[in-house]
Amino acid sequence: MTQSLSLEGKVAAVTGAGAGLGRAEALGLATAGAAVIVNDMGAAANDVVDEIKAAGGQALAITGDVSDWSLGGRIIEEAVKNFGSFDILVNNAGILRDKMIFNLTESDWDDVIRVHLKGHAATSHAAAVHWRAASKAADAPVYGRIINTSSEAFLFGSAGQPNYSAAKAGITALTLSSAAGLSRYGVRTNAICPRARTAMTAEAFGENNTGVVGLDPLAPERVATLVSYLASPDSDEINGQVFVVYGKMVALMEAPKVENRFDAAGSAFTVEELGGQLSSYFSGRGPYETYAAYSIAGLEKIALAVDETATV
Repeated sequence: MTQSLSLEGKVAAVTGAGAGLGRAEALGLATAGAAVIVNDMGAAANDVVDEIKAAGGQALAITGDVSDWSLGGRIIEEAVKNFGSFDILVNNAGILRDKMIFNLTESDWDDVIRVHLKGHAATSHAAAVHWRAASKAADAPVYGRIINTSSEAFLFGSAGQPNYSAAKAGITALTLSSAAGLSRYGVRTNAICPRARTAMTAEAFGENNTGVVGLDPLAPERVATLVSYLASPDSDEINGQVFVVYGKMVALMEAPKVENRFDAAGSAFTVEELGGQLSSYFSGRGPYETYAAYSIAGLEKIALAVDETATV
């Protein structure tokens, strides 16, 4: 591994790393040379630590709920205490409470927003405080990477996931804000929208029936490769970006564009004038011609395509 891709000497933390995508990300970062703080709610974090150590890496488990605002500070404190620094934050922890908006309960909403959005904010806040102080002390930029986990649900507005979609939209906005506010200190912040076959997504993706020999097209390890890259020195010029990743594909999302502009003839619109412009413009518009990024559905053929030699 080249020096610009190696994570030797770096210290990373991955939330929700006891299983699934977080586990794959923690193992990937460790393979690249990083010491890893493995966070999860229970004993599974210790199992991942054992895996990393068995492979010759360094790791430490810190259990706790990411929505506890103080947990982020504890993660960084333990990282510095045990490994000498803190360099990489991978926000992955999340839960699902899928309901249509008319079936959604207050707790369904609060739990998902709390774990996903507040959890991302809590750890990002703690990391930002640490890196800003270190940069000011050094009077120079430091090394910092934040990789947030958004979702295509925010791009589509998944009908059965109003809470999850809203949380992921918030995480994307948090990513952009962090990228803008922390870049001067040397920190790079990006978001990934992954598809991975895990216990949490079993209902959505089911079992692997692709007929592919070897690595599942939706294997978490495929996503972990991008995470390891974004954590590396080689990614220094990548900031404030959103990637969709699964299968054999990584797609860079483009910023939303202005489709059209409507101007009043005078100093302000009247309702009648708005009606005259907007009603005719939207007349006959298709159900998929909304702000939702339905064009992403076209990526699937590319993302899950495999070589003929790799199929049964």
